[in-house]
Amino acid sequence: MRAVGCGGLVLCVAGAVVRGADQVQWGKQYSRNMVSEEKGLPTSFDPATGKNIKWVAKLGNETHGTPTIGGGRVLVGTNNGEPRDVRHKGDRGVTMCFDEKDGKFLWQLVVPKIGGDVYLDWPRGGMVSPATIEGDRLYTVTNRDEVVCLDMKGMADGNDGPYRDEAAHQTPKGEGRIEVGATDADVLWMCDLEKEVGIYHHDAAHSSPLLYGDYLYVNSSNGVDNTHRKIRKPDAPSLVVIDKRTGRIVAKDEEHIGPRVFHCTWSSPALGEVNGRPLVFFCGGDGVVYAFETIKAPAEGEAAKLTKVWQFDCDPTGPKENVHKWTGNRRESPSNIKSMPVFDNGRLYVTVGGDIWWGKRQGWIKCIDPSKTGDVTKSAAIWSYEMKQTCSTVAVHDGLVYAADCGGQIHCVDAATGKGLWVHKVEGEIWASPLVADGKVYIGSCNGLFLIFAEGREKRVLSSIQLDDRISATAVAANGVVYVTTWSKMYAVANGK
Repeated sequence: MRAVGCGGLVLCVAGAVVRGADQVQWGKQYSRNMVSEEKGLPTSFDPATGKNIKWVAKLGNETHGTPTIGGGRVLVGTNNGEPRDVRHKGDRGVTMCFDEKDGKFLWQLVVPKIGGDVYLDWPRGGMVSPATIEGDRLYTVTNRDEVVCLDMKGMADGNDGPYRDEAAHQTPKGEGRIEVGATDADVLWMCDLEKEVGIYHHDAAHSSPLLYGDYLYVNSSNGVDNTHRKIRKPDAPSLVVIDKRTGRIVAKDEEHIGPRVFHCTWSSPALGEVNGRPLVFFCGGDGVVYAFETIKAPAEGEAAKLTKVWQFDCDPTGPKENVHKWTGNRRESPSNIKSMPVFDNGRLYVTVGGDIWWGKRQGWIKCIDPSKTGDVTKSAAIWSYEMKQTCSTVAVHDGLVYAADCGGQIHCVDAATGKGLWVHKVEGEIWASPLVADGKVYIGSCNGLFLIFAEGREKRVLSSIQLDDRISATAVAANGVVYVTTWSKMYAVANGK
């Protein structure tokens, strides 16, 4: 788990010591707020001349994963469009590991596609889940919706186990066995959510595991089938809790969200302390935010349980029954949430709205008071800011909220009042989320434009850099470097390099 604190301090959480400047999961601490305390970061870079480029790593040819950095390693999810190992041929989900110093490729987790129905594992979509790092282990979710614990060293120190079946796992069905090599991942344990809890995921399994104490909180990616009008597994959970030591599922939500999921369950949970009590915030595919108590170790013979504290409907006037009859209606539809909730200064911020492919072209930033209990849809609403439908997670810093939408707009909003302060429009969509660091706001667009703004209440563009490929991933900062990931490359950007 990330060290609690900033400014380069090294603190111990859950038994692990990490450098304060590492970025070991999505966002700051548990809050999911993509705000970094890094200083001295660049205001521009140029791949053509090499200006401020420390190194460049080649990825697949379609990369949606946001990198995480810890223990001298950089992890990112991609596909196998440009194979690093000729033994792994064809379409695969891949998590690659690089040396933080120079971008040298170290090892990779390679997972065959599910096959059959393309809506279960979208062609060339790769592995999209950002890893969570704790010491010498990392946790991520594969394209097959398997939660895995991996050795940060890969196979460099041997196959540590207890999982020993990496060769069979990385071999596509019906093909000759691919034995484990020096650059393959070392899987320590695996929890297959389809087998364990009966989910039916859609397009891509997307989850950034939230690690708190001994437990991982993981969204299930349960969603519609290929007709987009049916939930095959309506009783499957949307949120599961897994013991980080063993991979055993210890709890799952009992909210029966499944039938109301408009498209899929892609929002990863966050955590914040409210009135002295840590709460897990989870956004369902039904457009509702839920707060749960954190799991405590159960007494012998008892089962752990996710206890709900409150729920907040972000779109109370949207359709609630037979939700899939609205599929394809771009004027009216239910809402869903693809972004992560962000906890900051006692408030919770969520982007929500019509699905970017199937729903209404409307979305909002919602600001919620998380201190209430019960159905808090009316009582906890602080403000609402309207924009286009979105999959962007907000970043909150110094009284300002930054977010982007699929209309290609970047928004700056007053955190106290919800008043819009400025909007910047680009061509095409934006799927990435903003990073706030060192007085700057970094964000990329689907047409390959990477923008750097001055942080503040007035819009000021510092740089506009056209890269040679699309951008889906969010920029991250760690140890004096900004990592900018396109579909095919990762740029490590630092001043004076």
